[in-house]
Amino acid sequence: MSRQGIADTAAVKEKKGFSYRFQLDMSIIKTPWWAPVVSIILALAACAVFIAANGMNPLTVYAKMFSGAFGSSYGFTETLVKAIPLLLCGLGIAVAYRISVWNIGAEGQFVAGAMAATAVTIYMPGVAGYVAIPVMVIASIVAGGVWGLLTALPKVYFQVNELITSLMLNYVALLAMDYVVFGPWKDPKGFNFPGSPVFTDAQSLPVLGTTRLHFGLVFGLIAVLVYFLMVKYTKWGYELRLIGANPNAAKYAGIHIKRHILIVMLISGGLAGLAGMSEVSGVTHKLMQGISPGYGYTAIIVAWLAKLNPLGIVVSSVLFGALIVGGYSVQTIGLPSSISDMLQGAILFFLIAGDMLVRFRLRKN
Repeated sequence: MSRQGIADTAAVKEKKGFSYRFQLDMSIIKTPWWAPVVSIILALAACAVFIAANGMNPLTVYAKMFSGAFGSSYGFTETLVKAIPLLLCGLGIAVAYRISVWNIGAEGQFVAGAMAATAVTIYMPGVAGYVAIPVMVIASIVAGGVWGLLTALPKVYFQVNELITSLMLNYVALLAMDYVVFGPWKDPKGFNFPGSPVFTDAQSLPVLGTTRLHFGLVFGLIAVLVYFLMVKYTKWGYELRLIGANPNAAKYAGIHIKRHILIVMLISGGLAGLAGMSEVSGVTHKLMQGISPGYGYTAIIVAWLAKLNPLGIVVSSVLFGALIVGGYSVQTIGLPSSISDMLQGAILFFLIAGDMLVRFRLRKN
């Protein structure tokens, strides 16, 4: 019997004993296509109540956010700049979620990638751009991937919950970054502010004209295409889908689940690390505190909202980039930029609520 046949037979045999955990996890894919749209509408409506309670017209506020994010070439390019790390981190998270591995450590993997890219600029000064940039890319992917493996190895060999390890490793990475920017990598010409020396032009990603839109967008779009082709048309992608749908069937089919967990966490961390390199080389041009306003955490909502769909991740990353930029623009009318955080939280709340309703809806016998 073929592997497909074995998997199908095993799926039937294991139906009654199907793991509750994996039933719960796969709901992120099986919810209706319109659920994210409804969640966004409900989030806007709920936040409108708080905006109105603050004495502002919600429609005016939302119009200001929209115009700030999309109403000018500057706003649109800034939205794309914010979308780049969300896109790369969101793709990384989506790869892990495919087999129900809950990687919430993209923030730490992002920082690890940024640190690795910065290390190249510090320990390989004066190198030409055509050498420096590829080395920085490779270093960031390796660093982020290794940071992801630090979560995968305890899970695979000691059954340690990946939620805890990936979350705790975020703080380890952030503290490590604080150490280097306050210590050995501190810029002696930085007027005592914590941060690495400013990158040279050869160490910075190319930008579009006079905007801040950088080559990281190309990294993201290539990653989307590869993700789509790998998951949709390869044997490896089929195995990921099978493991996520029914791990018992995957075992019957002879798929090595532990090996897949290690691989997807390596890829997941690598993509988040590449996001860190893109941000430090394309936007800030030095490693410093606050390099990420929470991209790794926001990317969790990006992946969830898109239901792991590659095109959906592109759209949702632009949406959340627009929320960030729009949050800055409403400060001109007297509201704090944290309104974007409120909207992000509301979207996540209604997404989870919608998934719960779909999963536990009453059925007529």
